[in-house]
Amino acid sequence: MPSTTLINTSTNLQKAVAWIGETMHQHPEKQRGKVLAEAELRFDLTPAECEFLNHNFKETGC
Repeated sequence: MPSTTLINTSTNLQKAVAWIGETMHQHPEKQRGKVLAEAELRFDLTPAECEFLNHNFKETGC
């Protein structure tokens, strides 16, 4: 699915991104993947929105 489908981001996605940032700031010990998975459920994101989060916010190996 093209990334252009997310140009008009949903309110749920916006809330999820804000929540992820806040959660990671307050709890840096939490694994980002688990926080992303919780956000996907908490904010009832669509498959495309979940893919967007995983693609853009997943931890990269160092």
